[in-house]
Amino acid sequence: MRILLVEDEEDLGLAIKQVLVGEKYVVDWVTDGTQAWLCLESQWTDYTVAIFDWLLPELSGLELCQRLRANKKPLPVLMLTALGQTENRITGLDAGADDYLVKPFVMEELLARLRALQRRSPQLRPSTLTVGPFTLDDANTLLQIEQPDRPTQTIPLTLKEFQVLNYLMENSDRIIPGSKLRSQLWNLDEEPISNVVAAQIRLIRRKFARYGCFCPIQTVPGQGYRFKAAP
Repeated sequence: MRILLVEDEEDLGLAIKQVLVGEKYVVDWVTDGTQAWLCLESQWTDYTVAIFDWLLPELSGLELCQRLRANKKPLPVLMLTALGQTENRITGLDAGADDYLVKPFVMEELLARLRALQRRSPQLRPSTLTVGPFTLDDANTLLQIEQPDRPTQTIPLTLKEFQVLNYLMENSDRIIPGSKLRSQLWNLDEEPISNVVAAQIRLIRRKFARYGCFCPIQTVPGQGYRFKAAP
């Protein structure tokens, strides 16, 4: 799941991002409202949840909420602010925020509020995802494969392997361009290595081969990748 984090306090933004990445989120972190709106204007559906600080350079978190709702975009928003008075909470909620977290806060509460918001998100996925004989287990970052006349095979996954397989399985039988995979699963501030997607797919295929399993990821020359559950 992809989150847009908009926080101009460097220490806090970095701390939040590290916690979210540790929880298997993909995080785009920007530090002002104008950058945030550029991310949201054309690709808001790429995100599961947005986290806005109220007081931001250029466009405030309040203004970002108002723009989202004026444009009929239902992306769930968690507002972070030091303004904890009742009237501030009302103003934030009236502007379109779905929840409100007052600074300072503990990260466990931030994660709990995000889980609640995800349940409202149109991009929500269940804790397990099954396509054909393949079941992806979110809680344990595992892929289980049911095989005829053989015990169920369990393959442990790295975070990026999990994210790639999850996205392809959610779009099973559809051709996904490599550029789309990169924009969905690699953070904006990561080094833009042109072959990063192809390299990751190769690593996944090698892991399937190491476990003696059929790899369901097909390469469609000139177009992208497709998850095909049947050989």
